[in-house]
Amino acid sequence: MTIEPTELMQLAIRAARLGIAAGQSPFGCAIARGDAIIAVAHNHVVEWIDITAHAEISAIRSACQQLGNIHLTGCTVASTCEPCPMCMSALHWARVQTVYFGASIHDAQLAGFNELRLAADQLLSLGGSSIQLVPGLLADECRKLFLEWQASPSRQAY
Repeated sequence: MTIEPTELMQLAIRAARLGIAAGQSPFGCAIARGDAIIAVAHNHVVEWIDITAHAEISAIRSACQQLGNIHLTGCTVASTCEPCPMCMSALHWARVQTVYFGASIHDAQLAGFNELRLAADQLLSLGGSSIQLVPGLLADECRKLFLEWQASPSRQAY
């Protein structure tokens, strides 16, 4: 039995909401292998004063520690937003199998984030990656995270 992608995305959405409540940006990520949840994280950029502390990077670090391995072979990832080039590269290097995402890089740009205009599928294609990328999972719910974050007086885009 494996965890359904929608269930994994719901965990990522909950993590993003916890991050928003803690004054972080509206991004969450969850990683599973088979029927086991390996890691769930939100963005920590502002809290840790670390521009690389995106939700995916935080989840990858946690998952690698949990498994005692730098490779996350066979893992499935759900990210509330399309991974940026840094995160997509890290997911490739970690050798995850499948990445589902909800909102797009364009949605993040509209919310005020300084995104590079390189879509995850373009990066994977240019780099010859074998990761299966699945866009649009619970996209409306993921886009709502930006509105929740924008209502927060402590919001900070980067």
